[in-house]
Amino acid sequence: MKSMTYAVPGLPVPDLVAATSAPLQGVPQQPGASLPVRARTFAAPLIGGEVFESGENVLDHADAVAHILAAIGGSEEMQAATYLAYAGEQLNRPEEVIGKAFGSEFARLALEVVKLERVQQLSRAGHDELTTPERARQQTENVRKMLLAFSRDLRVVLLRLASRLQTLRWCAAQRRPLPPGLLRESHEVFAPLANRLGIWQIKWEMEDLIFRAQEPDTYRLVASMLDERRVEREAALEARRAHIEQALRAQGIEASVSGRPKHIYSIVKKMRGKGLDFDHVYDVRALRVIVPTVQDCYTALAWVHEHYTPVPGEYDDYIAKPKVNGYQSLHTVVRDDEGKPWEIQLRTHEMHQHAEHGVAAHWAYKEAGAKGYAGVSAASAYDAKIAVLRQLLAWERDLTGATPQTGLFDDRIYVLTPDARIIDLPSGATPVDFAYAVHTDLGHRCRGARVDGAMVALNTPLQNGQTVEITAAKEGGPSRDWLNPELGYLAGSRAKSKVRAWFNAQHTRETVARGREMVEKLLQREGRTSLALDGLAAELGFKSPEALFETVGKDELSLRSIEAVLRPPEPAPEPQPSNQVLLRKPSRTDGKGGVLVVGLDSLLTQMARCCKPAPPDPIAGFVTRGKGVSVHRQDCANLRELAGREPDRVIEVGWSAPGSQKAALAYPVDVAVEAQDRQGLLRDISDVFAREKMNVIGVQTQSVKGSAWMTFTVEVADTARLAQVLHLVRQVAGVRSARRR
Repeated sequence: MKSMTYAVPGLPVPDLVAATSAPLQGVPQQPGASLPVRARTFAAPLIGGEVFESGENVLDHADAVAHILAAIGGSEEMQAATYLAYAGEQLNRPEEVIGKAFGSEFARLALEVVKLERVQQLSRAGHDELTTPERARQQTENVRKMLLAFSRDLRVVLLRLASRLQTLRWCAAQRRPLPPGLLRESHEVFAPLANRLGIWQIKWEMEDLIFRAQEPDTYRLVASMLDERRVEREAALEARRAHIEQALRAQGIEASVSGRPKHIYSIVKKMRGKGLDFDHVYDVRALRVIVPTVQDCYTALAWVHEHYTPVPGEYDDYIAKPKVNGYQSLHTVVRDDEGKPWEIQLRTHEMHQHAEHGVAAHWAYKEAGAKGYAGVSAASAYDAKIAVLRQLLAWERDLTGATPQTGLFDDRIYVLTPDARIIDLPSGATPVDFAYAVHTDLGHRCRGARVDGAMVALNTPLQNGQTVEITAAKEGGPSRDWLNPELGYLAGSRAKSKVRAWFNAQHTRETVARGREMVEKLLQREGRTSLALDGLAAELGFKSPEALFETVGKDELSLRSIEAVLRPPEPAPEPQPSNQVLLRKPSRTDGKGGVLVVGLDSLLTQMARCCKPAPPDPIAGFVTRGKGVSVHRQDCANLRELAGREPDRVIEVGWSAPGSQKAALAYPVDVAVEAQDRQGLLRDISDVFAREKMNVIGVQTQSVKGSAWMTFTVEVADTARLAQVLHLVRQVAGVRSARRR
């Protein structure tokens, strides 16, 4: 095996773990060989001569990953899975071969690691093709989600973290530039994940290596400043360390004091965040105090603050209020007799173990089972599992804004398009859900699907990491079978709503076609086929002919209302009283009307459109310039305004005396109706006017949030008759009010 040196201290690979845990069922036993060694022996012939695209040897990479896992407390099973995962890529039937040699559990774990790595490779390739920053950010977010979705077996996460750290190490040691996609993914996904899990040993080193690749000049500058004063700083550090440790032990506290590692990225981040120069970065001189109990932490803190000068505002109690990833410690900054700042952390042994290795410190829960083993009780294993899940779910909520009750592990999957775009789908989603998630039109035309290259039925549930390709027709729409829950074609509400919308649109088109046919047949019977449909729709109060056709097709507008517009009644002859002259202006439809202007002959009159007067309304006339007398209701606001400006133009007028021809006179008035919107409302109200033989010459409707406002223009001989009809309109189901405007 090739000899290698690692930044993380540990044992040589063959001696990764001296004591083995209880064996997993199905793992072949070889006396004297640990599980990682047996896995390496199995994998070496397969991967010893293989290299990654970067040029790193695959077996060397696997050795280093297993070493990292051992250094942070990873189990033998995880170390062995590292070798088996890379070996599986060289096998035709990896699940069968690895399962036979090591058991089905190892086969599954190895294949999960391989699948996730392949998905990330495709995703990085697809990420480079994205054209907008927003789409690139969404792709990165989906990579994070996918990593979590694969974490139903939480060991997969740790294996991928260790593998990525080794890749960063190797590129740095070989002085090779990191590919942009890999660097971006390391910075935006893996380092934050290590932070969330509290695996500081990986987090800090990964951040330093990423920063070294991103800003090599700044990295070298800070490294050189650290190195220039290294001898002086280390001497002062050792003297201060020994003094504090001895003093605390003299107080009866079994304290272990050590220098804290300096991480270049954290130093630069602090310098930039607080606007400090290098000499004022506190954690350049840092000590860590580890004591047996929490009480000892606070006792030691009191001693430190008593013998050194605390820096105001630089004290944090993460024991009383842990960080979101479970980190606990006391942090303080003090100055020595020379005024130099020192950062001191105080924690227990258990806190230190968690701070260094995070959830990896409790990883035994996966192997402990129901009975526990090797000093790990079933109860503590369960608590550790819950702690791990809480951290991952908390990270998920940070990414998605989800509530604690919604779990990414339970209800989401992540699959890829052929060009490596990640699609977020509900658990149980099918190729049809996938097609609608990519594009609505693709969903409508979906006719077949390939999953990882193999044809599948459209109701096949998809799994994490699969690549899906849709076969689509050139035109067409969805099947009604897709909405049948028993057939299982759709799992997501979004896709279901799009299918329903398509069928609703189809129904609307059919309704419009039926209404168009009815109106066109009516026009043919009336001999009015050349009539402009836009004008007819506007006269009936509709914005477009399609809106008119849809209303007719729904049977919400009677054809009799259209006939009334097409066949207006004949105008009645004008009555001529002996002692007065009856003057009137024909209305738009039938020209009826009768107004007496005392003392004047042959004076043109017209009914004001603003108030639409009708007998027996009190009325008054206003002499216009060139258009005769405009007749208003006496309570008309426009008349009051005109009279205020030119009072001498207001004249006295009155309705003609009742006579034999009064029944032939009709006046247009507006009626406002407010109602709860429902199917057939317009039809029912129109039928009331039709039954009462009251001609409707115009309709305007508006519906907002379940309420309908309608304005009917009807012709009346007198308003007393109108009041009786409005009473009947109020009896229609859903009508709240009906009044003359």
